[in-house]
Amino acid sequence: MLILVAFASKHGSTQEIAERITTRLRQMGKDVAIQSVQSVEDVRQYEAFVIGSAVYFGSWMKEATDFTRRNRDALAARPVWLFSSGPTGEASLPEPKEISELKTAVRPREHREFGGRLDRHLLSFAERLVVKGVRAPEGDFRDWRAIDDWAENIARALAPSPMTPHPA
Repeated sequence: MLILVAFASKHGSTQEIAERITTRLRQMGKDVAIQSVQSVEDVRQYEAFVIGSAVYFGSWMKEATDFTRRNRDALAARPVWLFSSGPTGEASLPEPKEISELKTAVRPREHREFGGRLDRHLLSFAERLVVKGVRAPEGDFRDWRAIDDWAENIARALAPSPMTPHPA
């Protein structure tokens, strides 16, 4: 079973989460490809999907939302997990606004939100102004153990079910 881990990442934090999920799935014996959502040409070859996006201003990145909408028929026919990489600090934010629509469209098995990373040195001048205005805390708030656990749960969910013995 070939799994696609697809992501939309602006400054690399969500990509690193996708890479960690990919690594853990491979360690669990899964055949996994990883690509940015912009580089995926054809989803038909994949049998399961993990799709993630960075969250800005309460929304998934346009590229991730467009990818999911464009491929909704293929995704809805296969196992899908969604993740969002978002808040920094202790704040818990509402679910990204597109997630409700995407849950209806592709029926994911789960949507998980992971903390993000904020490094002001990676931001544009305009982004630094916004971050300063909303007083977003700087730092890495990703919980790698939670990410590993989630990937392990996905691998277990995709494990072949044991054959039921036929009665004699």
